[in-house]
Order: sequence, then structure tokens, then C-alpha cells
Amino acid sequence: MACTKRKCGKCQCETLHSKSILYQILNKEHGNETKWHQQHCSPHCSARSKCCSCLDRRVVLRTPEATCRRASEVLLKTSTFIRNLPSFYHMPWEDQFVLIQQNWVPLFVLGMAQEGVDFDLREVPATSLLKKILLNQSSTAMNELGSSSAGASFTEVQKMKNLLWKFWDLDISAKEYAYLKGIILFNSECHALKCLPYVQSLQQEAQKALMEFISTMLHGSLSRFALILQLLTSLRDIDADAIEELFFRPILGEATLNVLLIETLYIKPDWL
Repeated sequence: MACTKRKCGKCQCETLHSKSILYQILNKEHGNETKWHQQHCSPHCSARSKCCSCLDRRVVLRTPEATCRRASEVLLKTSTFIRNLPSFYHMPWEDQFVLIQQNWVPLFVLGMAQEGVDFDLREVPATSLLKKILLNQSSTAMNELGSSSAGASFTEVQKMKNLLWKFWDLDISAKEYAYLKGIILFNSECHALKCLPYVQSLQQEAQKALMEFISTMLHGSLSRFALILQLLTSLRDIDADAIEELFFRPILGEATLNVLLIETLYIKPDWL
């Protein structure tokens, strides 16, 4: 669904006069004109339909304490799921590391969907750089401010929210989620694996189990199976940096999440 109060096409920043930005700041109209995007788009608004790059604003959680706690619980349940898979620990630790490094993002997002973790956002004010310019601060200070990564990309976060809604619309069962996690974890596209044939067989086994479960529950209909697999492909488009910045930066600082997950699973080699 396209946004209702903004037409895609020529970027507004190309048509505004140079004095317009200053005018908006002084008259406090800029914040009103760029109100939170969710007021004008439905939760199902496609993240792919971007008007222009200047609309990719930064966002943070509206209630970080509660949401970060729930996100941490999802991460813990994800590690517990992996820990309870003997087939995973039968692989060399190098393969375990590769699979976690490449698949923790879709596993985490799938866990968020299963646990029904929704979240509200607030926009990070974007006028501080202009204020620095107006206050004649040094160019070094302005460069530091301009390179700041406070908050996550709205576009990437909205992509995740849209995908969560699609999973919720399907009303996926606990068994289906378990099979989906197996399909994701045993990613046969990781060609650097030492035991790739073994991983491929595990993924095929999980796919077969999911297909049989859906076929039994829906009397032979496989359209749901195809739709779910399509959503799994979309899971791999979710940006890892956006997840770390939004859900874990407030509590982890500069720690890398996939390494933390590996340490949690006690499969960290000495050289990591």
C-alpha cells in the first residue's frame, strides 16, 4: 500500500528553496511535516516502495526497557532451541559457527513472530546537524555528528515489521515454527560448510516434515507451504545492523550479537 499523504516521484528536497529548511526549523514546522510515517501508512505498507532516500529516517524504540527485555527473551529461546538439537552439535564447531553467523538474523525475527513481539517506534530528531551549522560549530564536530548512527534505519525496521505482520496473518502453529527454524538453521546455501551434505539432508528433512504437517492439517493443500517458504526467503533480507541497533545496542553497547550468541551456546573457539 502506498503512502497516502506523500507522492512518490521527484524528491521534495530537490524542489524546496534553500531557505525553506531554516524556515521550517525556526517555525517548528519541520517536525509536523515529517510526522511519524506510521500515521500515514498501514502496518502492511510495503517497505520496498520508498519515495526517496531522504525519507529514510532513523528510529528508536518508544519503550526500550520492555521491548529490549522481550527481544532478549527471544534470543534466549533461540539459543535454547539450537541447544536442544543433537544433530547441530554433531557437526564440527567450524560449521556450527558458520551456521549461527549466517542465520541468527532470520532465526531471531522468526522468534519475534512466534512470541508475538510487536513494538512502537519514535523518530530520532534530524535537525541537530542543521543546528550545528547555524551555531557555526567546527567542521570536525559536524562530521562526527553526521556520521553518528544513533537509531536504526526506518526503512529496514519497517521491512521487519511488515514481515512480522505477514507471519501473524498466517497464524502459524508451534509445530510449523519448529520446522521453519530447522529449515533456517540448516541452511544448505552455506557452501563453506565442511559437512554440507549432512546439512542439506537435515534441511530437506525439515522441509518434508513441514510439508507433510501442512498437507495433513489442510487436507492436501500446499499453497500455504509455498507461501511460508516465500516468507522464509524474505527473512534473509532483514538487516542485521538494524536489529542490533534497535533491540540490543541499548543493553550490549558495542558487543556483536552473533558472537554473544555463540558464547551463550558454549561453542566459542579459543581464537574468537
